Amino acid sequence: MAVSMRKTAAVSMRTASKPSARVVCHATKPQGVSLNGVLGAAAAATVGSLLSAQLAYAEFRLPPIDSDPNRCERGYTGNTIGQANAVSDKILDLRKCSFKGANLSGKVLAGALLVDTDLSGTNLQEAVLTKAYAESANLAGADLTNAVVDRVVFDNANLRGAKLVNTVVTGATFEGADLTDSIWEDALVGNEDVKRLCRNPTLVGESRLQVGCRQ
Repeated sequence: MAVSMRKTAAVSMRTASKPSARVVCHATKPQGVSLNGVLGAAAAATVGSLLSAQLAYAEFRLPPIDSDPNRCERGYTGNTIGQANAVSDKILDLRKCSFKGANLSGKVLAGALLVDTDLSGTNLQEAVLTKAYAESANLAGADLTNAVVDRVVFDNANLRGAKLVNTVVTGATFEGADLTDSIWEDALVGNEDVKRLCRNPTLVGESRLQVGCRQ
């Protein structure tokens, strides 16, 4: 007698506002197919799709810092593969590197790990930061004029006095970030990004008006 088996794989993700969202995949075991294989494929497909859409908000464990002694030098060349989706043959690991006052204008830092990276006073004009993970990074006084800030995590980062003039900002998070005296003149900020930015208590005065906060 054929027996139908059902098993549930659950994947928990977090959205930009960080409420818990539960995604459930159901798989029914067909004849001649491993249930574990079906579940694994279904879960992998679901996670892959969600991470692709919301990598900046997903809770994930970062890999160990790259042991390459020259890894920080890659920041000056950037990432030239899969710019829009941060796809590369190697992780652009720039954690704890110092680019203070450096010229990284026009560099593609898509998918870069920038945790605790010093980018203070750095020239990031026209840089592409798609899906970069910049938690606790120091961008005080950095110039991101005309840059692309797409699905970037800036949680707990220092953006005091940073210039985001005519910058494209979509799907980014700024929870706990210091936005004091940041400049957003003519920035193209997504509607949801405006809501998140306006909830940040350090965004005040002219900066708040430039972002488009109503109050």
